[in-house]
Amino acid sequence: MSEDYSRIAIVTGATSGIGEATVRKFAAAGFGVVGNGRNSAKLAAIEKQIGTAFRGVAGNAADISILEQLFVTAGEYFGRHPDIIVANAGRGLGGSVKEADLSQFDDVIKINVTGTLALLQKAAQKMADGQQRDFPKSAADIVIIGSVVGRHISPFSAVYGATKFAVHALAEGLRRELGPKGIRVSLVEPGIVISGFQAVAGYSNEMVQSFNDRFGPLLKGDDVANAIHYIVTQPPHVHISDIIVRPTRQDYP
Repeated sequence: MSEDYSRIAIVTGATSGIGEATVRKFAAAGFGVVGNGRNSAKLAAIEKQIGTAFRGVAGNAADISILEQLFVTAGEYFGRHPDIIVANAGRGLGGSVKEADLSQFDDVIKINVTGTLALLQKAAQKMADGQQRDFPKSAADIVIIGSVVGRHISPFSAVYGATKFAVHALAEGLRRELGPKGIRVSLVEPGIVISGFQAVAGYSNEMVQSFNDRFGPLLKGDDVANAIHYIVTQPPHVHISDIIVRPTRQDYP
């Protein structure tokens, strides 16, 4: 692929919500993007809509072989190593510690924590040497999607929130490790974003309506994608380490 893209990005969870909005935002900004999701038909549709700026890799973002394929695809298709990684893939789990359906918890841990850690480790290993050499001429970014419930404990989403507490710890540990090498590690903590997340997490229609009534208008994927784009378009020596994005009326969490 000979086109001159200003940045090359990998985005997981690219077929809906924040991930899809970020893919579209990046492509519109002149980035080449490799996106991952389980829905191969949706990835193909995004490829058709965006064109040569996007390439999809279908599969589970917790699968090591799929994560490796993302980096291979970036190199083969765009001819360059990625300099932006957005660790967005994840899922929710409604319910408190007392009531949460623990039969789903292994899957939540696998995608939210184990898969995120594997992506962060792979990104760090592949980016560190080159960026230590190239900084401050160029930027390199690892952006991690956390959650407000990973910072402020909510008794009604404490089990899901615990996975985001873990992700926040990984983000800060990685920032301290890679910052001296010229790599920016940034954490984005959204409030309530309306997407497919609620259905997968098992939220009832009544609960979603209560969110709208109490906090609406709620965030859309584009609102968070704007924050991610802002982070990665700062000059290489400027690091936005943490952004919380909430609906204006969301007072808690």
